[in-house]
Amino acid sequence: MVAHAEEAVVVRRPHDSAAARILRVLAKTPLQIVLVVLGLLWLVPTIGLFITSILPQSALASKGWWQIFSRPSLATFANYSALFHNAGLTGALKTTAYIAVGNTALVVVAGALAGYAFAWLEFPGRDWVFLGVVGLLVVPLQMALIPMFRIYSTFGISGTVLSVILFHAAFGLPFAVFLLRNFFVGIPKDILESARIDGASEIRIFLRLILPLGLPAIASLAIFQFLWTWNDLIVSLTFGVTPITVWIFGQLREFASSINVIAPASFISLVIPLAVFFAFQRYFVQGLLAGSVK
Repeated sequence: MVAHAEEAVVVRRPHDSAAARILRVLAKTPLQIVLVVLGLLWLVPTIGLFITSILPQSALASKGWWQIFSRPSLATFANYSALFHNAGLTGALKTTAYIAVGNTALVVVAGALAGYAFAWLEFPGRDWVFLGVVGLLVVPLQMALIPMFRIYSTFGISGTVLSVILFHAAFGLPFAVFLLRNFFVGIPKDILESARIDGASEIRIFLRLILPLGLPAIASLAIFQFLWTWNDLIVSLTFGVTPITVWIFGQLREFASSINVIAPASFISLVIPLAVFFAFQRYFVQGLLAGSVK
């Protein structure tokens, strides 16, 4: 008996002609031009702020920041040198870092624990409690400022960094629980069941399985919370704390007389959260795309 092997038929994809490739590039060109123009328009304020921050105050009295292109010799970093020797700014930066990092860590830890509980633990009223947490997302932050100020004054913590951390954590937790719970639900149940059969406790499952698998969503949450807190003005202003936003606000006596302080301080306030975002950009994109493909 002779077995005849069937040869696989390979259909080769025809190569695109040069004309087809040119037409395909030309079809994408208008969209690419629009994106480049929008990107440049988005960058103009940032570039203008940086150039303003390296120009002496006397040069800005008569002309705008674009004069740097005709007179590059005007550029100087004396404004930054004087600013970093300013005790007010360095203290404001430390306060901002304490608030942003402390409240972000608190929200991530508490949100991850609560998200895991709502996703995989059974307890009475779980779904109703989760609906209550989701309902808190619509509560505006401004309506709680005065009541919380009175409560903090009663306990003697008003005007402290702790008061701002707790306030931001309270309003950041509903979103954190909502985001992480929905992400954790997408983790295959078989993985958790196998770990329980092997004798792993819930804490061990959370630390060794949930956190590594949920890293993209956790990183996205941390970036969001850090940016929201870093750029806060109204909460710190209400509770009498001085992060960098409040410090810059205090320099707005007259724009022309304090531009050499406001511009470099504003650029520093912009660069730090931008650096944090780019440092965790890979996890941020993964967190946004998580769950979109099954």
